[in-house]
Amino acid sequence: MNQPESDTTLFTRLPNGLRFVLVETSRAGNVGSVARAMKTMGFTELVLVSPRCLEPLNDPEAVAFASGAIDVLQNARIVGSVAEALEGCNFAAAVSARLREFSPPVWTPRAFAEYVANPAASQAEVKAALILGNERVGLPNEIVEKCNVLINIPANPAYSSLNLSQAAQVLAYECRMAAIGDAVPETPVGFHGDAASVTQIEGMYAHLEEALVSIGFLNADNPKKLMPRLKRLFARAQLETEEVNILRGIARQILKR
Repeated sequence: MNQPESDTTLFTRLPNGLRFVLVETSRAGNVGSVARAMKTMGFTELVLVSPRCLEPLNDPEAVAFASGAIDVLQNARIVGSVAEALEGCNFAAAVSARLREFSPPVWTPRAFAEYVANPAASQAEVKAALILGNERVGLPNEIVEKCNVLINIPANPAYSSLNLSQAAQVLAYECRMAAIGDAVPETPVGFHGDAASVTQIEGMYAHLEEALVSIGFLNADNPKKLMPRLKRLFARAQLETEEVNILRGIARQILKR
């Protein structure tokens, strides 16, 4: 079995320099929530443009909503303009649920993620920024029109309203998946014991068969295909030594009674 990739290995393949820019955010809690959404997907660069909330990086609500992503929150930069927020970037994407009469090309989050994660060989390295506007009024036209693309999340047309951090989470997720692909890492969960040997498993089958005969569940003279079916069932489970011992303990108690 292949060894699972660590998150550190996965993060090194995420889009380089992907920056999340929040413009005139009103609620400190939303700043914290965006930091959390970013960190869960492996992103760290957060820039706030003229936030309307006071002390957004230290506000108790922001800290509470960051919920473990304090490092992303504390390392965020506060600047006075979108131009300053985009310094060092060569690709800017405005995020809006509202389409504009005069706007750059409209992309889905997935199209943006694929472009950033897998640029053409002829392209220079992509240094991208995602720009998200104020919770109530979104992004003004003058900012949208200066961006390379407008990202529109294809939500329910009858109710397309997404919270700021929800939109950030969708975008961060798509960018992560574009970078790492659909393979699910084989991350160990919980206790894993030693695999049972063939001898141990065969001994368990014999013990179990004896117990099933003793309670009349298995007819020794006409066993049909019960034991082969049970063997196939347990083979799929990839039994561990302790699990074999548990099953033999059950068989032992059955025989005692």
